[in-house]
Amino acid sequence: MRVIEYAPGQPCWSELATHDWQGAKDFYHKLFGWEMADMAMPGSAFSMFTLDGDDLGAIYQVPSALAGSVKTQWGIYFATEDVNAAIERVKAAGGELIMGPHEVGHAGWMAQLADPEGARFAVWQSKRHIGAKRRGEPGALCWVELACRSPSRAQGFYSQVFGWDCRESANEDMPYREWLVADEALGGMLEMTAEWGEMPAHWMLYFQVVDCDVFARRAQELGGTLCVPPTNIPGVGRFAVLNDPDGGVFSVIAIHGG
Repeated sequence: MRVIEYAPGQPCWSELATHDWQGAKDFYHKLFGWEMADMAMPGSAFSMFTLDGDDLGAIYQVPSALAGSVKTQWGIYFATEDVNAAIERVKAAGGELIMGPHEVGHAGWMAQLADPEGARFAVWQSKRHIGAKRRGEPGALCWVELACRSPSRAQGFYSQVFGWDCRESANEDMPYREWLVADEALGGMLEMTAEWGEMPAHWMLYFQVVDCDVFARRAQELGGTLCVPPTNIPGVGRFAVLNDPDGGVFSVIAIHGG
């Protein structure tokens, strides 16, 4: 689905920070068919990834000065009408400003933040660039999911920051909550149990595919690894969690009827 604007609070952009920019571009191009448009950025190699000419997100090289402290990871941006106001709401709700706010040329304003459990996310106030031009179709972002240890605390935080509503999922096998903007589900939240070990709270990005099993095999053939094998979600679809060759974690999902 092509997108021409985002409501405040909607996921609007995905970005991969990697220690192997060239390798990541090759892996994701072969996996999803994304085209890469290299751009000049001070201090870092940077590429937009696109689908049929429409921007979806970005891949950039972690600067050498941060190589020891920043791991390869996917990040999510949420739309906001006022980046400074969003920062103040995050602070008031117990979160933290990590970086910014920064003006990104004529495109917009951004800031990187963390919720009270440390899960990182970014906000984007657009000027000339709304963010991803597609969502909810094969090759594009379709869902975001917060894994945390205190869902009630997280619900209060994100409701205060973005005005999200939250509803319990009908999935009887696992407690799950869905995030809503204007009654539209944008993502979900699950509780991290003792089985998760010391893994920190985080946001997981889901990219839609036609066949989950095919993509899981292809990712492994390209040098990726399988974290969670293809698994059915009753009434929803079939998903898998993958690692790219440099350790970036992401999910793919084939939606029933999608």
